[in-house]
Amino acid sequence: MELGRTGERLACGYLKERGHTVVETNWRSSHKEIDIITLDACGLHFVEVKSRKRSGIDPLVNVTGAKMRNLADAAKAYLNRRGPKKIPADLEIHFDIVTLAFEGEKVDIRFYPDAFFPIYTR
Repeated sequence: MELGRTGERLACGYLKERGHTVVETNWRSSHKEIDIITLDACGLHFVEVKSRKRSGIDPLVNVTGAKMRNLADAAKAYLNRRGPKKIPADLEIHFDIVTLAFEGEKVDIRFYPDAFFPIYTR
């Protein structure tokens, strides 16, 4: 739990350094969660953060298809709740991933912008 919080805090700082404004963290809709929501010149970003102690396995492998669907569903709920008055209809939407691998005092942070594009079939 503490590793996840630390990872999300570091990911927010990383994104801010790259021009993002953090809008929300740990936004929940029912049992689904969005770790970080940011705005930048390109649009609105829904960001999944995965933190792991270095084990030789890239934290990216833990972002499964089910996790991507949950993030997309949570993003849809977020957009529906905020409505067109608060979020412009022409705003680009992005689904990004930030991974953090901790090894002692060192942290390997990787950013995957536009990591996936949800496809709605319902």
